[in-house]
Parts: sequence; structure tokens; C-alpha cells
Amino acid sequence: METNTAATTNANRLFYGSCFALITTALSFSIRAGILPQLGEELSLSGEQLGFINSMWFLGFPLSMIVGGLIYHKVGGKAIMQFAFLSHALGIILTIYAGSYTGLLISTLLIGLGNGCTEAACNPMIADAYEGTRMSTMLNRFHMWFPGGIVIGALLSEFMTKSELSWQTQIWMIMIPTLIYAYLFFGQAWPKAKIKEAATLGGNFKAMLSPLFLFMLACMALTAISEFGPQQWVGLILAKSGAEPMIILALVTGLMAVARFFGGSVVKQFDQTGVLLGSAVLATLGVYLFSTQTGGMAYVAAIFFALGVAYFWPNMIGFVADKIPKSGALGMSIIGAMGMFSSSIFQPIIGGWIDSDKAAAASQGLTGDELDLVAGQATLGTMVTFPAILIVLFTFLWFWVKKRKTEAATA
Repeated sequence: METNTAATTNANRLFYGSCFALITTALSFSIRAGILPQLGEELSLSGEQLGFINSMWFLGFPLSMIVGGLIYHKVGGKAIMQFAFLSHALGIILTIYAGSYTGLLISTLLIGLGNGCTEAACNPMIADAYEGTRMSTMLNRFHMWFPGGIVIGALLSEFMTKSELSWQTQIWMIMIPTLIYAYLFFGQAWPKAKIKEAATLGGNFKAMLSPLFLFMLACMALTAISEFGPQQWVGLILAKSGAEPMIILALVTGLMAVARFFGGSVVKQFDQTGVLLGSAVLATLGVYLFSTQTGGMAYVAAIFFALGVAYFWPNMIGFVADKIPKSGALGMSIIGAMGMFSSSIFQPIIGGWIDSDKAAAASQGLTGDELDLVAGQATLGTMVTFPAILIVLFTFLWFWVKKRKTEAATA
């Protein structure tokens, strides 16, 4: 096996490879969203069929994250990323040449599996390659490339669609970061686990059965839906309020990327628990403003929301790596998978809220855009509950961690 000394010499190359792998994930998310109308028209697919194709992306992601976490210390992160490259490359090529509904289901599942492997392999690699606040910095900078990549992909797709370039050409663009990360990872040594118990499944499961890990698992379900819930619906809702949905999307994802770049300094100042608590407060304020404001104020709401949710995902994973290290790669993968499962479970529930709120608005005699706006903002008002609960949970966590630090200092 490789030594830690050998691993540290190539830590930056592994990190850059991880970033390009996450850009691949982000492009597969945003470019696919951009080409859906073309796919539906060219292949005569219904909205339901397009929905099932998209669901394969969300299905493959958490499945491969969990399996990757289980086998990380058995087969190594290098082997998992080799499978990710194979899945991404095959998924891209099969998407382009599928020509059928079934083919697109299979190709999208493959891309989803590659995306999940990226999270399963790269999060523990970064946690093992860097120490202390440097680890938090690099985890935040790694995760900045999901929103950053979405901005790149959305702009690229918009430009190529307006230039009347085929959807196949747009899908080929995802292959560029795929080949780059394969080159950067090729022949590189991966770091070993810092803690012996983190490299054993027995040690992982024992740590994951602790009250702290189970508490963080519940928090992850709420942080993920606080981030992805409003993002999935806010554009549709605010389009009726005079705000531009694409500008809202660009503002949110762009600010998230910038905030994550400076995440390490913020964590150093406030610790992960302080950052998570502050994020919950800002996210609650952002979603509340989305539910009550229209027009120009929607952009103010977007700023609060983006700064709130930016630090959720990387610092939930960073907290587990730092405060529950014996859970290892599996613990980080399970936390991430919980976030994805939570998002997929809550989406139809949120859709049901919108239907109910529309029925309530219609019963008041509202119609057209006014009905959509009132119902949508009522649903966003219900969604405020998610980050509001997190304020309570993260306040408890902040006091608990502070007490534990005090006890450790006086022991």
C-alpha cells in the first residue's frame, strides 16, 4: 500500500482531479436540464417519460455513494474513480447514441452512478489528505464546483441552444472535464486513512450507531431539502412575480460557489457548528423572503438564501470527518446519500403542497398568474419550516460541542 508521505506529494493533483470530477457531475445536471425540451421533441417523449429519465440521475447517485463508502477501504478510492470514469464515459456516449427512451434511462443511470462514485471517493480522500482547518477549506472548495459547474453548464447550454447546436453536441461537452479528471488521477497514489478504525467496517458501523452520528443524519435530511427544495421550485414560482428565474438561479449558484471558496476561513472563525447555525438562520430568512416578496426583492431573498445554504453540504460532511472520524469513508457517504434520498422523498411531497395551495387559492377566486404566485408563495412559506427546525437543532449542537471542548480542555 502507498505511504502517507507519498500521498501528500500528490494531494493537490488529486484535489484538482476531484474538482474536475465534480464539474462533470454539475454539467450532467445542468446541461441535461437544458436539453430536455429538445430530447422530448426529437424522441417524442412525454413529460412523465422525461421525469423518469431525470429520476435515474437521482437514483444512481445515492446508490453508488453507499456502495462506494462500503468498499472504499477495501478496493481504494482509485478503483472507485476508475469505475466513475467508465460510468461517465459510457453514460455520455450511450446518451448521444441511445435514440430511445430505454436507452436514455440506462445512460442517465450510468451517469448518476459515476456522480455518486465521485462523492464516495473524493470526500474521504480530501479528509485523509489534509489536516484540521485545511481539510475544511479544501472540502468547501471541492464542493464549490457543484454550484460553479451548474453556472458554467447552464450558460453553456443556453448559448449552444440559441446557436442551434444539437443536444448531442452539448452532451459531448460533458466529456471534456471527464477526460481531464481521468488524466489527473492516472497513476496517482491515494492517501491512507488517518485513523485505524476508520479503515474497518466494524469501526465505521460502531461510530455510525452513536447518538451524534444519528443526530447529524437527521440534520442532513433537513439541510438537503432546505437547499434543493426551494431551488427546484422557486424559479417556477417567481416567474409569476416579475423576477427573472435564470438570474435568480445564476445569483444563487454563483454566490454559493464564491462563499464555498472562502469556506475555510469562515469555519476557522466560527467552527463548523457556528457556521451551520448561522447558515440555518440565513436560509430561514431567505426562504421566508421568497415566500413574501415579489419583483426586485426576490433578488435580495436569493442573496440571503444562497449565503445560507452554501455551507450546509460541505460542512455537514466536514463535521462528520472531523468530529466522528471513525465513521470513515462510509460515514461521509451515508451522510451524503441521506441528503440525496431526502431530496427525492420530499420533492413529491412539496408538489402535493403546491397542488393543495393551488386548490385553496382557486377557491378564493384567483386565476392565472395571480393564482400560481399566491399558491407558490404559500408553499414556500411551508418550506420555511425545514431551516427553522435546523436553527433549534444546530443551537443544541453548538452548545453540546462547546461543552465537550471545555471538558476536554479541563481534563
